[in-house]
Amino acid sequence: MPREDAAASREMIMANVKPIPDGSHSVTAGLIVKDTRRAIDFYKKAFGATELGVMPAPDGKIMHAEIKIGDTKIYINDEIMGATSPQSLGGSTVTLNIYTEDCDTMFERAINAGATVKNPMADAFWGDRYGTLVDPYGHVWGIMTHKEDVSNPEMERRMKEQFAGRH
Repeated sequence: MPREDAAASREMIMANVKPIPDGSHSVTAGLIVKDTRRAIDFYKKAFGATELGVMPAPDGKIMHAEIKIGDTKIYINDEIMGATSPQSLGGSTVTLNIYTEDCDTMFERAINAGATVKNPMADAFWGDRYGTLVDPYGHVWGIMTHKEDVSNPEMERRMKEQFAGRH
């Protein structure tokens, strides 16, 4: 097939494909873990995740998996092809935040499934009830429910009050 025909064929195929697939958002988190299958089980128990698919590599490690928490897809894979998990790095610099109707129940469920508390559930100055925990794979999760709409001046006042005396 001449080069021009191949390019035209690719353009025709791409014209019929949505650039952002149905059910996806502009940004999708991809988590790297040491045991994707166990991580998926944890996310099901802790956060009510739904497993959308798992693709093993020829060596049996998980090359790509998809779960859904609420309305959001998350990709997960094992340490493969140079990817390194927070477990191997000694922690994560990222927090994944979940808004839910009942943050206290989800937080407790995650702890019962094996997560550890980083910051306990509390009413935050910005109007959310919020707490953070670390899952067994080293990823940090913020669990929250929006409780009140707070104006910027009121939020600033509350923040100053909360941090008064801290350096």
